[in-house]
Amino acid sequence: MGRSFFLLFLLFSVLRAEVYSVDIHPSGWKGDRVGALRILDQKELVFDRIGRRRFAEISDLAFLKKRHWLFMISDEGKLFRFRARFGEKIRELSPLDAATLRKKSGKKLKKWRRDSEGLTIDGKGRLYVSFEEKPRIARIGYDGRIVRYLRLPRAIAKMGRFRSKNKGLEALAWHPKYGLVTAAEYPVKASRKGVQTLYALSGKRWSFRRDTAPKSAITALEVLDNGNFLVLERSFTGVLDPIVITLREVQIGRCRQGLCPVKVLARLDSSKGWAVDNFEGLARVGPNRFVMVSDDNDNFYQKTLLIYFEVSER
Repeated sequence: MGRSFFLLFLLFSVLRAEVYSVDIHPSGWKGDRVGALRILDQKELVFDRIGRRRFAEISDLAFLKKRHWLFMISDEGKLFRFRARFGEKIRELSPLDAATLRKKSGKKLKKWRRDSEGLTIDGKGRLYVSFEEKPRIARIGYDGRIVRYLRLPRAIAKMGRFRSKNKGLEALAWHPKYGLVTAAEYPVKASRKGVQTLYALSGKRWSFRRDTAPKSAITALEVLDNGNFLVLERSFTGVLDPIVITLREVQIGRCRQGLCPVKVLARLDSSKGWAVDNFEGLARVGPNRFVMVSDDNDNFYQKTLLIYFEVSER
């Protein structure tokens, strides 16, 4: 492929990208508040490809504020970078480039090793990704190349400790006090089925009662300004059943007898008119302001939705 042809192909791919305004509120909903959330903006991302990489199955987000970069990771091991600015609305959201996760040597990861689900940035701007089918957390460069793998706590170090091979390290966040913190989609085998746990790589852990919605699963994790965890959970039992998206606050400073209290911030239930999809990613983009993204499963009937919201201090 000639250089000029490639540049035209790249330009065409980006120009085909569209960002549409949407509204996930139930019909007749008044105002922008739901529970402790204020929804600031709502977008649908419609991209065929960014560069030569198909844009689909986005599983998590991370925001580098000083450069206005919003990273998106797909569960097929693709890393997308956008330029993003946030005010009272999403002021800018435009694709910059894309990369495929690779080994230190530059070789591609094998298919069963690139099930990337969690993404976060630490206090120094370093990017980390968690994997599901083979539990690992790696520091990666902005170009998608793995810098190194990190040591995991024993409770989540082997696939045999999880409920199944597709129920591994689903969520990843950076806490300013405790460092990298991760969570499995469902409670690990050694835990009670009704109790979820967040694991800091330093060894600290926090347990809390699983949400009451059927088959509730952790899909993403972030940190609120008060130091508590913001947990995104999804309940989905089948195509004919409602999908319920719940955002809860895990209050880590009030844990007693091994359990931390949890406050429901918002519950978005499709059976009550919410046009929600398979939300799997979270990123903090400002003081108590976040974006969450849905995984379209590379499916014509699903969408990549980006919801920008603020958590109220109550």
